[in-house]
Amino acid sequence: MIATPDDYSWFSRERFPGLADAYCFTYVRGLTPEELMTRLGVRVEDCSRMTLDELIRRQTFGAVAVGDWVLLVEAHGGLGVTEEIIMPLSAGTRLVSHFYLEVDGMDYFHWIDDAKIRFEFLHQEGYSHWIKDGKIQFMFRHHENYSEEMPDELAETLERIDSPVYPIADPHEGPAFLLAERVTGITMTPQLLEESTYLC
Repeated sequence: MIATPDDYSWFSRERFPGLADAYCFTYVRGLTPEELMTRLGVRVEDCSRMTLDELIRRQTFGAVAVGDWVLLVEAHGGLGVTEEIIMPLSAGTRLVSHFYLEVDGMDYFHWIDDAKIRFEFLHQEGYSHWIKDGKIQFMFRHHENYSEEMPDELAETLERIDSPVYPIADPHEGPAFLLAERVTGITMTPQLLEESTYLC
């Protein structure tokens, strides 16, 4: 059974004050938290371990291993949607990120394979791909950073996002979590966020 946007209604300002209104989640496959920090130019010996509450209070970022992936959680940060950072960070692997800043109503989603954009949602521009005439089609103007490969594995998720039962919601209202789950295989849960210890 595929999740729906409503399945992520737990990610709210009531449960996650200081995070739900200004966050960035970035998943990178095949790296450890230490390797991620090194790729970001951070000296691992300068890092410390923190709970989610500490991370939020300090408005910093932290990494935790989730299966074969590393999850970077940012409170009031945007590393995961800064092109100059995520393109090299995705080198040789897959990167998925989503960002929301409530004060400006800004939503972003990126799926990048080895410095090539497979799929994204850009604030004020919408989704790079959508289903038209029964198949996924590219909606943006092509530039060299885009992959020629269609993200066909997202078709079912896009149909769910655009169903009559669930009218199209902004990415942070559930679709970004659905898309990240489909591309990474990781289901974001409150327990994952709350019970992890982060390298910060």
